[in-house]
Amino acid sequence: MSSDEEPPKRGLKGPAPEERARPEGRRNSQGIRIDPDVEAEQPPRRTTITALVSNQPGVLSEVSGLFSRRQFNIESLTVGPTQNPDWSRVTVVVEEPDPNIDQIEKQLDKLVPVIHTRELDDDAVRRELVLVKVSADDPQRIHAITEMYDGRTLDAGPQTVTVELTGSERIIDDALDAFRQFDVREIARTGHTALARGETKTSIAPDRVKTDE
Repeated sequence: MSSDEEPPKRGLKGPAPEERARPEGRRNSQGIRIDPDVEAEQPPRRTTITALVSNQPGVLSEVSGLFSRRQFNIESLTVGPTQNPDWSRVTVVVEEPDPNIDQIEKQLDKLVPVIHTRELDDDAVRRELVLVKVSADDPQRIHAITEMYDGRTLDAGPQTVTVELTGSERIIDDALDAFRQFDVREIARTGHTALARGETKTSIAPDRVKTDE
């Protein structure tokens, strides 16, 4: 080879890295990129997932952080104590394709504070609580609607009335629609809390829970 000739280029043939097409779409838990067209073939469905967790500092942050990292959308999330003072129950409502729902359960189970995770059946007992504050222009009609939906008046003044309603999601939606004929000032809604129906255990707690050790 003469000194005027360029040395042969090494490496694989093809366009430079900056010229290569970059596939779009998010990655799964193994880091493999998901084809948006393939993912779209799985229709999303709405479901409720319950997780029994140990009362440790930051447990709620860990659970919500998992959903954020995996780009799963949370419709509602509730957390509260159980029959055991050392445990709490997290109830999450999501709308995702089946593969993502499976991943949610698996990823939750990997968290150290999580004792047991499961997707609830369609016949599970689900309830919500909502507080509604409306203008007190027509207190008699407000009271009539409150009684119609088995609600309670928590605060009544010359300007506003605040009522409490509990029930299934459908009942809550219907009640809120009825109250919208008034001037709705504020709404505070808890989201689902749920238990499995009958003798079915909502969560199965092992004899010994996971620890960091």
